Amino acid sequence: MPLTRAARLVRWFTSPFYGQESSYWRAVTVCFMAASTFWLLNALNKTYSTRITYPLTWRYDTTRYIPVQPLPSEVAVNVTGRGWKLLRKSLMLDVKPAEVPISRVPTATRFVTGRSLRPALQAAMEGMQFNYILTDTLWVEFDQLITRRLPLGLSPDIDGSALPYAARFVPESIAFRGPARTVNRLASPYPVHLPKAPAGSSDGAIIVPIGGPASVETNVQEIQVRLQPRPLLTVPVQVVPELNNFPVGEKFGFSPATITVEVQCFPEDTARLNLQELRVMLNYRKLTAPDSSLEPMLVQAPALARGTLIKTPAVRVSRVQ
Repeated sequence: MPLTRAARLVRWFTSPFYGQESSYWRAVTVCFMAASTFWLLNALNKTYSTRITYPLTWRYDTTRYIPVQPLPSEVAVNVTGRGWKLLRKSLMLDVKPAEVPISRVPTATRFVTGRSLRPALQAAMEGMQFNYILTDTLWVEFDQLITRRLPLGLSPDIDGSALPYAARFVPESIAFRGPARTVNRLASPYPVHLPKAPAGSSDGAIIVPIGGPASVETNVQEIQVRLQPRPLLTVPVQVVPELNNFPVGEKFGFSPATITVEVQCFPEDTARLNLQELRVMLNYRKLTAPDSSLEPMLVQAPALARGTLIKTPAVRVSRVQ
């Protein structure tokens, strides 16, 4: 039987080790460790060519520019070096990162080629021979670093209706610092989303954390909000929708022709409420074939509006011959 034959072979090989004293095993262990050490030292003294990842640092004006996406922190390269150097690199012991300068304006730089990385890698690698880069291109994206201070306002409810409160914020405004394209898109006033507080909490102060895009920093992490119940007025408005992405040269009919929007504000703001600022749009690209209807979208609300609610859920669109 194969299993019986294998068992006999194992017993024959291990029989010399049965019944030995502990001093015997200590001697065997010492010999094994000595042989392993000599083998390891001999292997580390040899020269190898292998693939490694080498760390990178980037040099640019951090006071004026900011990366939109995290910059590559390492690059794959092929190097030649002794085992000791490669071991230190794998353990990240005293490894000098390659410093990559952004020579042009960072906002105009979209990528860094492997050829431009060669000088930085060659200067950083001590005791290793740089052979070639395994990555052709590293993609980067920068934007101007700006700071914008925005006033605060209560965010409407989920359905767009206003909250029946007047709010006092401490501080009254917040400074946002980050990429220009992201910071400039922030709404003014910046909406503060209230947590679902228990009943009666509106009489006191509420501590609310400030959210925002991950790439944007704020000068405070949370604000204090004191709410005061206030009555709201609802003003119904008929708005002719703006048309977006509709085919040029074709005529369309709409049913209904105007869209009903409810604008909510505080009583003292009604005289200064400019309803001409209200804009609603129909986007042809969102047309659904089965019933040829479009959902109106709010584009702009009046500056003094505390909330807006579109009461017309859909508009039927038909071609006019």
